[in-house]
Amino acid sequence: MSTTIELMQQKLATLSPANIQIIDDSAKHAGHAGAKSGGGHYQLRIVSSAFAGENTVARHRMIYDALGDMMRQQIHALSITAQTPEEVKN
Repeated sequence: MSTTIELMQQKLATLSPANIQIIDDSAKHAGHAGAKSGGGHYQLRIVSSAFAGENTVARHRMIYDALGDMMRQQIHALSITAQTPEEVKN
């Protein structure tokens, strides 16, 4: 059985990330309504050339599309940092 983080990594692989880091912050939100329903709180840092030429909203939509149903079930809150490899170098 894969963990939620492993499933997230698998789904986000469609964006061909050069780097991906996912942190589970769910324990910090124990008792929160989203935590009670089973959805976790996560921080995502992802670097991908797929984001080139896209604004922040478009990048987030690409991530939400890749994660699909996870955004309605396993994930309650997702903090996103999405950059291109060039942005990381600067």
